[in-house]
Amino acid sequence: MIVYAATKQQFLKDSDNDDIEEVILRHFKEATGKKVGASEIKSWQGSLTYMARVLRDDGLPSDAGLAIELHIPQSSKRIDFLLTGRDEHQAKNAVLIELKQWSKATATSKDAIVKTALGGSQVETIHPSYQVWSYAALLEGFNEAVYDKSIEVRPCAYLHNYVSDGVINSAHYEPYTSKAPLFLKGPAELKKLRNFLKKHIVHGDNKDVLYELSNGKIRPSKALSEALSGLMKGKPEFILIDDQKAIFESALAAASQATIDAPKVLIIEGGPGTGKTVLAINLLVRLTALSLLSKYVSKNAAPRKVYESKLIGTVKRTHFSKESPNKSQDVMKYA
Repeated sequence: MIVYAATKQQFLKDSDNDDIEEVILRHFKEATGKKVGASEIKSWQGSLTYMARVLRDDGLPSDAGLAIELHIPQSSKRIDFLLTGRDEHQAKNAVLIELKQWSKATATSKDAIVKTALGGSQVETIHPSYQVWSYAALLEGFNEAVYDKSIEVRPCAYLHNYVSDGVINSAHYEPYTSKAPLFLKGPAELKKLRNFLKKHIVHGDNKDVLYELSNGKIRPSKALSEALSGLMKGKPEFILIDDQKAIFESALAAASQATIDAPKVLIIEGGPGTGKTVLAINLLVRLTALSLLSKYVSKNAAPRKVYESKLIGTVKRTHFSKESPNKSQDVMKYA
């Protein structure tokens, strides 16, 4: 779902002729029927004013596709700002931009974690470059339009209130800022962001790429399915024994017969150590290989983390897991 879709030209008109946050608010209510908090509206006002400034450049095509608040299906995640078009070789491109109001952050020793002011207190949160890179990875792994229609996804983050201080852009976070460039406050940084956009969006698409992306079916890519299957080969802890194999085949049969109108539920009972988790992981990987939307959900994080660590190998962690914000349940998700 997209809250607001337009071309660059239309977005600039909306910014000039109206309060852009009010425009987005109207679209948000129409699209979701939900209310929006004052802080969210304020963030639109601040960040979108800066993005209008960035886009006021004749080097960026007026008919480039533009989206605000693109929701990623099967998740609670949403992409702040998206620009689509084609590069100099006519390859389809989608630039994802994570927008932040931050003006200060503190580094931590944890991977991809920073501490900043949120909700009136200092809290640990994900580095913006990791955040937007993980969204790009989700699209690359699970959006059929991305891998079937060869859409290149280019993530970046724009912290327009943050003066460079060697913290948010320190070497500690370079593994992610190299994947999703970080742009900060000031005219030099604004110019860098413009150049990044102009490199990937040379020709406009009149929203064609944008709609291909937003309408893409959600299913795992062949590359990801093959990688997961390959990781399980030769590992004895994943081998199905005796009745586990029989139940596995029954579950596959039920999945093949299930439809939206006639879903199937298979309940497997067994005490600790009977192999329910091994069975679940095998089903997860096999159903993913069959291009079926699959999730492993457990109340207890421990077994999920054990098997995630065994599988994770060469596949990006963001392709593997998503932890619920309140930790009430954990999801190891492939699609």
